[in-house]
Amino acid sequence: MVDTEKTVKIMPCLDMHEGRVVKGINFIKLRDAGDPITCAQTYQEQGADELGFLDISATHEGRKTVLDIFKKVAQSVDIPLTLGGGIGSLQDIEDALEAGASKVSMSSAAVRNAQLIEEAALKFGQDKITVAIDADVSEKMPSGYEVYVEGGRTATGVDAFEMAKKAEDHGAGTLLPTSKKTDGMKEGYDIELTGGIAERVNIPVVASGGAGKMEHFLEAVTKAKASVLLAASVFHFGEIKIPDLKNYLKENNIAVEEA
Repeated sequence: MVDTEKTVKIMPCLDMHEGRVVKGINFIKLRDAGDPITCAQTYQEQGADELGFLDISATHEGRKTVLDIFKKVAQSVDIPLTLGGGIGSLQDIEDALEAGASKVSMSSAAVRNAQLIEEAALKFGQDKITVAIDADVSEKMPSGYEVYVEGGRTATGVDAFEMAKKAEDHGAGTLLPTSKKTDGMKEGYDIELTGGIAERVNIPVVASGGAGKMEHFLEAVTKAKASVLLAASVFHFGEIKIPDLKNYLKENNIAVEEA
């Protein structure tokens, strides 16, 4: 179980589609949210601790991630960046790190080939490897959650909690579970999914999918033991400002990174 006394980080996520930042609901229904470089610079100025950059259609479309755009974003800021989408090989990871990524996030490839996680951790370091677990509610799974791949489009028959433990055992440094049920709904993170995974591993877990108000971020730390708080639409559309969120968390006795 992750220590809840540690400092938590705020991580806006840039979901990319056709060169623009977008935000969807339940992994679909995309809405334009702006230029990635402008968004990244704004978040750095506001005090974001990390940024996510996710090419949401790369795996589904059978192509590599958009490194040309990512390089420009990486050059425009100096906070850590996690790059995901279309990462399927050691070469992809090397290319991402050379392009300016601090970490890479694997999802579909990690589910299909857990050995890749181990090889990547050995070659690049555990701290560079994040495994993203997209999941949806399923009565067929022991945990109640089934892993999906290809941007949340394809069910795998893999239990989400089992996948999380396997990813840790194979060398993942961070886990990033996202619930299809709560993604973009702004009704709160899926505490059962995030917390269930955090209880079973000893590496940082990112809360992702569903934040709509400041209380949801607090719940992710206190109830789900999340180490990193990821959100998109509430930041993209100015509903919550990062400095205000950090102040709120501090007022509720949560240690946060200082900009």
